[in-house]
Amino acid sequence: MTPLRTLALGLTLTLATTQLATAQTKTTTKKTTTTTKKTTPVKKTTPVKKTTTTTKVAATKVVAPVVVPLTADEATGGLREALTQAVTKAVAQGSETDGFNANADIRIPFPPEAELVAATLRKLRAGALVDNFEVALNRAAETAAGQAKPIFLNAVQNLSLQDALTLATSKETDAATTLLYEKTAADLRTAFQPTMQQSLEQTGAIKLYAEMVARYNKIPLVTPLNPQLVPYATEKTVDGLFALMAAEEGRIRANPAAQGSALLKRVFGGK
Repeated sequence: MTPLRTLALGLTLTLATTQLATAQTKTTTKKTTTTTKKTTPVKKTTPVKKTTTTTKVAATKVVAPVVVPLTADEATGGLREALTQAVTKAVAQGSETDGFNANADIRIPFPPEAELVAATLRKLRAGALVDNFEVALNRAAETAAGQAKPIFLNAVQNLSLQDALTLATSKETDAATTLLYEKTAADLRTAFQPTMQQSLEQTGAIKLYAEMVARYNKIPLVTPLNPQLVPYATEKTVDGLFALMAAEEGRIRANPAAQGSALLKRVFGGK
């Protein structure tokens, strides 16, 4: 091979080698595009702390109410008002139909001093006369009771209440009524007797009583009787009204609902 040909071949090889190297360089030097993926940051959630709310109940100090002592004037006024209410209630109850006749506590029985009359007439088959008389007697009490209010109220207003505080705070449920009875019963009977006399006549009780006594006195060998009906009927009617009053006083003392006024609540409500 000639030197010229050899030179040309060497140049050719050198050129080829150079091109190959250039191609490889281009391949390796390709720009690499770095793609940054956007990542959504995960929000960190702060864990909710469970808080236990403890409500502290402040201890409330109970302050006892200041009790103002009852005065003598208040006690006196309260007792008079209680008795006035008791009289009004008693008269209303006693004057109703069967207010006495159907009330076993205050029904007026046959006069004790004439029990022999009643027993004898029943044996003689005149028991209906005795029964009719007892009903008429109690009807007279009911009629008279309706007119008793002013007489009883007058006694209440004139009643001396020197120990009003003791009476007002008494554990006896009928303390005021008992005092009124002790102080005024005799005078009440005297004042009430004309009313009772009229009522006994209206109901026919006096006529029936006279008839029974007359029949009895005609029986051979018996001792004649002449018992007085009006005093007996008056006493029993007054006593019956007082019994109703005592029951009403007891309700006033024990039951706030029966204490209609502020004064009654003041006097009796603290029990």
